[in-house]
Amino acid sequence: MLVAPSILSADFGRLNEEIDELNKTDCDYLHIDVMDGHFVPNLTFGNTIVEIIAKRSKKPLDIHLMVENVGFFIDYFIDIKPEFLSFHIEAERHINRTIHRIRDCGIKPGIVLNPHTSQESLEYILRYVDLVLLMSVNPGFGGQNFISSTLEKAIKLKEMIEEQNLDCLIQMDGGINDKNINMLKEAGVDIAVSGHYIFGSKNYQKAINLLR
Repeated sequence: MLVAPSILSADFGRLNEEIDELNKTDCDYLHIDVMDGHFVPNLTFGNTIVEIIAKRSKKPLDIHLMVENVGFFIDYFIDIKPEFLSFHIEAERHINRTIHRIRDCGIKPGIVLNPHTSQESLEYILRYVDLVLLMSVNPGFGGQNFISSTLEKAIKLKEMIEEQNLDCLIQMDGGINDKNINMLKEAGVDIAVSGHYIFGSKNYQKAINLLR
């Protein structure tokens, strides 16, 4: 199980120190939620803050766009060169074109599904992405309770990936902790995004170890 701490749950008053602490751990990615106040009722990071995070972090970045104008935000973040750049299927009309645009910039494209969106919507685009992020909470705020029906979606998505013989990772984000992490693994999830559980711990490495 790969682990990606969500910086949304960090102490923003000491952001540099928080990133330094994560650099000392063996976490796999640093997950960054970019929210525009329109697609979701919250505002988070602009490109300037993400650039600062990128310079400080020794971990590859995993940027999750929770925005309406996807193309506009892609322009802001392509120069940062994250490992993954993911956007919501619900927010984009020209999905295939946007996926190829991200890949042409040397970045791995990802697609995101809200809790109510079926994995069947990915049937004709799954072959073009490197990552599918399943939201296990309603997007917009951290600290929400895990929506267990997302596990069934992960199982069905894993079947789709195997049937098409694809090299695509499944990521899950929302309410993940040491009590439900085994269910994610059994459902075929590859990357666990965890915010409050890790940043609410006194020892980030210990929390990551418990998730693994």
